[in-house]
Amino acid sequence: MHIVDVAEFYAPLGGGVKTYIDAKLAFGHQNGVKVSVIAPGPEDRVERREGGQVIYVKAPAIPVDTRYHVFWKAAPVLKLLDELKPDVVEASSPFRGAWIVANWQGRAASLAHKALFMHADPVAAHLQVWTQDYLKADTVDKAAFWYWRYLARTAQRFDSVIVGSRWFGQRILKQADIQSELIPLGVDTTLFHPRKRDAELRRQMLAEFGLPPSARLLVGVGRHHHEKQWPVVFDAVGALKDEGVAMIQIGNGFANERVTRAAEAAGNVKLLGHIGDREQLARILASSDAMIHGSRAETFGLVASEGLATGIPLILPAEGGCTDAADPAWTELYEPGNSMAARDAIHRLMNRSPDQLRVAAIGARHTHICTPAQHFERLFALYRNNSTPVLTPQASGQGVSAGVRQAA
Repeated sequence: MHIVDVAEFYAPLGGGVKTYIDAKLAFGHQNGVKVSVIAPGPEDRVERREGGQVIYVKAPAIPVDTRYHVFWKAAPVLKLLDELKPDVVEASSPFRGAWIVANWQGRAASLAHKALFMHADPVAAHLQVWTQDYLKADTVDKAAFWYWRYLARTAQRFDSVIVGSRWFGQRILKQADIQSELIPLGVDTTLFHPRKRDAELRRQMLAEFGLPPSARLLVGVGRHHHEKQWPVVFDAVGALKDEGVAMIQIGNGFANERVTRAAEAAGNVKLLGHIGDREQLARILASSDAMIHGSRAETFGLVASEGLATGIPLILPAEGGCTDAADPAWTELYEPGNSMAARDAIHRLMNRSPDQLRVAAIGARHTHICTPAQHFERLFALYRNNSTPVLTPQASGQGVSAGVRQAA
């Protein structure tokens, strides 16, 4: 089987999409599946990989984040698809890449399975964030009817639509009447493990704030982009500065200046920047007391699952893909974009038994978390129109809504 991923947000210095697609390339190589990636870039070039390749098509950069480029001309991509003759062609964004794949025609196109793998929610990530101080989220969704109509028309041109979180599948069903297949993304549960907890590392991190081991240490992970809502989170944490609460945040991005100002204003938030060493990242997560996140627009929610896999409880906005990892036994939810609600959620979690929260979070590793191998087994099985021997863990008390089919 040959899979071609038309990946609009794959870039050499990219984030989660690059990590995911690199893992797909590796898994495909290990399991006899060839994976080719067509991505926009600064120049035309081919990067060979074991069992596959990344083909960059020259395209303009995105002004606000020049790490990424955006497909412009359809002809070079269509020519590559005709030459590669894939068994499966994926589009991993709802934008230009999806439009190009949806309109690919000819004999090779008629023989290929077209899959729209939903990686982005621009309405939640941008429009709802920009207007959250004066418009309700539902009002923004209604005003964005033009986008939902476009997405519905585009999705009709694909053989399958895939989502990585139950929340997102329910969202596109409600807004655009799109049926989808649920295939949750996987977490390396060997890397992200409770045994990585290091009492000395925790003590050192708290000491940098001048706090004793009896204080509480929160951790946040994510890019410095507006949709991640770090200023909202930092405002909430800052309000608890006198109650022995501190926070470290891992990540960077084009909103560095704004995020830095918010951290300085809080007074009890330290920015660690990007940490490329995944082992170090896992140790920091496991050695913290809880993970806090701010984005209402996560389509996968993988970062929350990584935190949960290390055995720490979660403080999350009540919307977004991160909620797939949530459960009252180890989670406190709050209204997205509301720093006072986030502050109250932190306070509620801090008043609960740390030992009980940790036991519950560790137990969730067996009920709420998939491995990367399980994810790709389900994905490739879907493409082969066959069943996979591994079942997706089902979140307790969260059934799969009609229209969001769980790939089995």
